[in-house]
Amino acid sequence: MNITVNGKNIIITEGLRDAVERKLTKLEKYFSPSVEANTTLSVQKNRQIVEVTIPFNGVILRAEEDNDDMYAAIDLVLEKLEKQIRKQKTKLERRKYGDSLRYQLIPEYNLNSDEEEFKIVKTKRFPVKPMNEEEAILQMELLGHNFFVYTNADTNEINVVYKRKDGKYGLIEPEY
Repeated sequence: MNITVNGKNIIITEGLRDAVERKLTKLEKYFSPSVEANTTLSVQKNRQIVEVTIPFNGVILRAEEDNDDMYAAIDLVLEKLEKQIRKQKTKLERRKYGDSLRYQLIPEYNLNSDEEEFKIVKTKRFPVKPMNEEEAILQMELLGHNFFVYTNADTNEINVVYKRKDGKYGLIEPEY
């Protein structure tokens, strides 16, 4: 696994780099050697933020944690990633074996009690109108939602704007 460590509003010391690399190498057993793990360490006021993104086989694992202590945030983000990996392995096993008896007898693939099954409880349909990003953000704010789906008037593709934890906005565009 190739691990990249970047800093935002922080100087990456050897101790921090070693801590990130030492923790993330524990995940190497799940990935091929060519997989890239991108880590960003940042500081915003009193918050120490660690963000890790691992793209592989069309799936992107991403975890972000903040804490008063950077090393604690690294530990927390590693726990999140391990949980996501377990969930991904469970999903693959279910796809491969279904809900067979053999599957149910393998304890490492059973869902933990705090992990719920994905179940759609409501379906909503709405017209998707062409608009630009500013109009979409305005509509999202008017509705009081934290995301909004629309057709981009310039590209004629479905896009999503969303409100980030830091209060700024994000845009999701399809990539073909």
